[in-house]
Amino acid sequence: MMTPRPSATISTVRPGIILGLFSICALALAWRAVDLQLLTRDFLQEHADALHLRVVEIPAHRAMITDRNGEPLAISTPVKSIWANPGRLATQRERWPELARLLEMSVEQLDAVVTPRIGREFIYLKRHVTPDFAEQVLQAGIAGVTTRDEYRRYYPAGESIAHLIGFTNVDDEGQEGMELAYNQALRGNPGAKRVLRDRLGRVIEDIELLRPAVPGQPLALSIDRRLQYVAYRELKNAVQRNRARAGTVVVLDPRTGEVLAMVNQPSFNPNNRSGLKGEYYRNRAVTDVFEPGSTLKPFTIATALESGQFKAESLIATSPGFFRIGRHTVRDIHNYGSLTLTGILEKSSNVGAAKVALAMDAEVLWGTLSQLGFGRHLGTGFPGEAGGWLSDYRNLSEIEQATQAFGYGLSVTALHLARAWGALADDGVLHEASLVKRDGADAGTRVMSGATARSVRRMLVRAVEFGTGGLARVPGYQIAGKTGTVHKAIDNGYAEDRYLSLFAGMIPAAAPRLVAVIVIDEPHAGEHFGGRVAAPVFAGVMTDAVRILNIASDEVWPEAIDVEEIDAMEDILGTEPHPISREPSVMGRP
Repeated sequence: MMTPRPSATISTVRPGIILGLFSICALALAWRAVDLQLLTRDFLQEHADALHLRVVEIPAHRAMITDRNGEPLAISTPVKSIWANPGRLATQRERWPELARLLEMSVEQLDAVVTPRIGREFIYLKRHVTPDFAEQVLQAGIAGVTTRDEYRRYYPAGESIAHLIGFTNVDDEGQEGMELAYNQALRGNPGAKRVLRDRLGRVIEDIELLRPAVPGQPLALSIDRRLQYVAYRELKNAVQRNRARAGTVVVLDPRTGEVLAMVNQPSFNPNNRSGLKGEYYRNRAVTDVFEPGSTLKPFTIATALESGQFKAESLIATSPGFFRIGRHTVRDIHNYGSLTLTGILEKSSNVGAAKVALAMDAEVLWGTLSQLGFGRHLGTGFPGEAGGWLSDYRNLSEIEQATQAFGYGLSVTALHLARAWGALADDGVLHEASLVKRDGADAGTRVMSGATARSVRRMLVRAVEFGTGGLARVPGYQIAGKTGTVHKAIDNGYAEDRYLSLFAGMIPAAAPRLVAVIVIDEPHAGEHFGGRVAAPVFAGVMTDAVRILNIASDEVWPEAIDVEEIDAMEDILGTEPHPISREPSVMGRP
């Protein structure tokens, strides 16, 4: 019997072992496939989705703001923003110099942005860039760097509209002005969608729309962009010419209360606000208060006519040119003798206005001023709107009652004053002030009779033609207006060398279509009287405004009164102190 050789046995067993190993591997792979495809499929899918599926926000288009004629004042334009996943970007440090160069920053700046935020999934690298710029960055193919669609606000009218319209921040949220007041309506509601990203973090496919973006609601302002530009041009020239600290112009339609122009100086460019101070953002027309001075006298005269105690031809003795009330003295520039109510406005007599006010109960003039909206917010919705100040008649002393008659002892904004003058212009009907275009006419509230309003307008025509408002004239039109020169209030009283130069007026006087208030703050070029500093601004604005709006000339005044021979316009050069003093030698000013 022969014994098998060892080599033959090994050669027979080896293929079986190898086959068995392959079989085991095959079975293991098959089991793994079953496990992956069936048993742990949901778990793995969730992990894959977590890595590559994302829910991203769809930005809502911020609505346009236009003027009353549909001209754009604020537009949102599509832009790109570059962002990154800090963790992924940290694995590509060797490419940071390239990325920094593309982003136009230093490697140190990039490191300062990324490194402290390694634990986050999202950081912005550069906001609001052009599509071409963004595409150059994406073409570099740096892991973790991608882009998203956003919007950037643009203001075509620039600095002429800045204070009224305000601006948005980098996230397209309103920060000032009408952008802030109507932010919720303008911004709309962002949407959401599920997307698939590649290994670099770029969106390669939209998977599902979860919520559509809802665009904002357009906003039409009451402003006429053409008048806004004209008013801004004239105000800027006046502020520069008079070396003034600041200035404001408000123009409104007295028939509706709609503001057609509202400008301030100094201004700013809302498209580029780098390096500007916060004080430049303030809309002085609605946030800054001041004593209106002689621009309030027409309402004292209107109250006197409405009371029935006075008529236009009633004589008021103003001799000898000053009027003592206790320890105080009210003064005129000259001794005007006896003046009618018309003469009080024409000569701008502080003594005459004070005596008229004191002849009535304190409640009477206070009632008129309160009805006109002085001392309370106007409800325009503009952020920071000031309400002004009007003392209760029960708290007024005799001197306070007298000074209130010529515009001291109360505070108003330029918009307050323009709205009140609108009542004189619309035959005694006061309309709510509006910065938004109205669809229909505002019925308004009657605060005085039409006859009284027309009578005061005739007096104000004489104040322009023969008084201190001569430089407000517009060829071919009658102007009803009044100047004012007010000492600025300070902590301990009034500054003797700091003034507000004012003018309030309307055009055409017979049937006014426009009312304007001009305020020039602290002129320092030698002139400070309202007739010299503010009145020319009215003339400049209205000369263009009547042409733009095609307002017909009113050379003939209905029911015109005879114009008697009077002296030439008073010489208003010089400097007079405050009109109220304990010193008999102190004189007042118009």
